[in-house]
Amino acid sequence: MSWKVYLSGEIHTDWREQIIKAAGAAGLPIEFSSAVTDHGASDAAGDVLGEEQNGFWRDHKSAKVNAIRTKTQLEQCDLAVVRFGDKYKQWNAAFDAGFCAALGKPYITLHSEDIIHPLKEVDGAAMAWAQTPEQVVQVLKYICREK
Repeated sequence: MSWKVYLSGEIHTDWREQIIKAAGAAGLPIEFSSAVTDHGASDAAGDVLGEEQNGFWRDHKSAKVNAIRTKTQLEQCDLAVVRFGDKYKQWNAAFDAGFCAALGKPYITLHSEDIIHPLKEVDGAAMAWAQTPEQVVQVLKYICREK
């Protein structure tokens, strides 16, 4: 079986690359997808629809354009990994986790121990909580086992 795994959340570290590289080295049958991880490009996604003077409307249009990609990829994935970093609050990641829960899509949360409390509901609906990309890869190895 080939798996489609969506990588959601924090964009300021290389956690995605670590997972993709390790999964590739292990020969796992996984196709990865992700949101746009270029912060500037994501913020400007709606600019093609016309310039906005008000930041709210610029963000609103860009969020909707970004949601086309995110919604489609979450609907098509078999599993999502949702990363919450330490530097910024990732409200979009929490939204993605809730969307997965509503769709009945399994997801793994990836975050440090110090934010367990604020993520208790998000973690409560997750199939696993990992603290490192290596732990995520170990879960992926297990679920991809042939026997």
